[in-house]
Amino acid sequence: MDIIREGGLIAYPTDSSYAFGCHIGDRKAIERIHRIRRTDKRHNFTLVCEDLSEISVYARVDNWAYRLIKSLTPGPYTFVLPATREVPKRLQNAKRRTIGLRVPDHPLVRAMLKELGEPIMSSTLLLPGDTMPLTDPLEIEERIGHQIEAIIDAGPAGIEPTTVLDLSKGSVEILRVGLGDISQFA
Repeated sequence: MDIIREGGLIAYPTDSSYAFGCHIGDRKAIERIHRIRRTDKRHNFTLVCEDLSEISVYARVDNWAYRLIKSLTPGPYTFVLPATREVPKRLQNAKRRTIGLRVPDHPLVRAMLKELGEPIMSSTLLLPGDTMPLTDPLEIEERIGHQIEAIIDAGPAGIEPTTVLDLSKGSVEILRVGLGDISQFA
């Protein structure tokens, strides 16, 4: 985890696909992700948390939202919530002041988060022109290995992104259907 603490950029597996990961709010790492993915400042980042206790540090969570998040985590869901002041402004949605948060169900990621002691700032490893995220560590090495400090190889991962649920307006809005089941919201 020293790579992350020292400002490095990694590719790591999650319970949905591989993702970029870096230290919270690291300006240079964020700029590198923007360059590699060719995204702009409107791109939404996600804080990947070890458990629910971290979520309340970075987001304002109403009781109903907490119960919902608790029922769906750990798992392949990203929750959009109002950001607290602990979240650097450059990570928040500029207009709505929200942040995406998730608690993955991947033993390697959970171990990484435990050792790091704080969330990882994350973005799906989706490259320009690709319709699906990279899932194979060998392909990640071939295509962007020279642009990042490390690839955490846990073998091939899935290709489906997380389901994104916006809880910031007092109700559930499905922003993206992904790996997480949405049948309870239909």
